[in-house]
Amino acid sequence: MGNDSAKKTIVVAFLLCVVCSVLVSAAAVMLRPLQDTNKSLDIKKNLLLSAGVITNPKATAAEVNEAFQSVETKLVDLSTGEDVTGIDIDSFDVKKAAKDPKFMESIPANKDIARIRNKSKFAKIYLIKKDGQIDQIVLPFYGKGLWSTMYGFLSLATDTKTVKGIGYYDHGETPGLGGEVDNPRWKSLWAGKQPVNDNFEPILKVIKGNVDTSSPEASHQIDGLSGATMTSKGVQAMINYWLSEQGYGPFLARFRSRGV
Repeated sequence: MGNDSAKKTIVVAFLLCVVCSVLVSAAAVMLRPLQDTNKSLDIKKNLLLSAGVITNPKATAAEVNEAFQSVETKLVDLSTGEDVTGIDIDSFDVKKAAKDPKFMESIPANKDIARIRNKSKFAKIYLIKKDGQIDQIVLPFYGKGLWSTMYGFLSLATDTKTVKGIGYYDHGETPGLGGEVDNPRWKSLWAGKQPVNDNFEPILKVIKGNVDTSSPEASHQIDGLSGATMTSKGVQAMINYWLSEQGYGPFLARFRSRGV
């Protein structure tokens, strides 16, 4: 077979593709544990930032892991608020569970204000302790913005109605518009807000413009994101959904009645 033959060219190209595929696959397998570790670390960091436990976005892995020692993780049944046992909480992935027939639950269209369609029957919640006592309850939440599903953490005081902090760690919203959910100034507006009424029913409003601090409703309102109406509506919907009976409502009611 001559050096310039078409057959030889095809064989060489095929072998090259096989070798490259093997190398890429091997690299992916070898790097998976590192990727999983980095993913877990990123979630921990964003949780701690949302709750104000750490303030440096560039905190080292050692600093994050040390701060996370004050956090207790629980897996709860969303329908009852009770603890779930018999499942490895460290390996339980809520995103995957929302697609697994064994764990998923379809949301009726008239109640799916966060536009997520399905959810896991179980969810992780995080209890941040200070001097041995629960100081904050951190709730993961998600829902549709304009372009993407947005994932974040909402930290509540132990009265279960006062916000301590909020943060989004995964979204695909437009930089400078909906992407302003990452803006520290906007996130700082949440501290002290009460997204539920005295009966613990969700009533959060993300309004156009700035909140009138003299208004009786000011504690239930947040400034809208300029030029990002759909993202703002998405934020309002997902917070109200996850604080309702469809979300963490049963767990929060249980916490108020008898603690954890």
